[in-house]
Amino acid sequence: QVQLVESGGGLVQPGGSLRLSCAASGSGLSINGVDWFRQAPGKQRELVAAMTSRGMTNYADSVKGRFTSSVDNAKKTVYLQMNSLQPKDTAVYYCYVKVDAWRVMDSYWSEGTPVTVST
Repeated sequence: QVQLVESGGGLVQPGGSLRLSCAASGSGLSINGVDWFRQAPGKQRELVAAMTSRGMTNYADSVKGRFTSSVDNAKKTVYLQMNSLQPKDTAVYYCYVKVDAWRVMDSYWSEGTPVTVST
């Protein structure tokens, strides 16, 4: 059973930055890709960043140029670097990680971490 531990959320002022992390458990894991989602109160879940099979990431227009998704297989961790944060970015953020665990492929959701952008 693969577990994801998400961290990095919190309160930040407009214009600030946060880096979200989703760390996968297990020494036999290889991360094949990650998608990032967010859901703000009263709004539908939004796809923030989607990694293609080629390893490139497509970003929602609302975050292009500000957010960067990356994978560090040495640390078995995926990251979402969020810069120039705005109040509209306030939401619960989720990672959806695709892994290869000892040759068995599967995908896992994090439990989500809240990000609040406010003065």
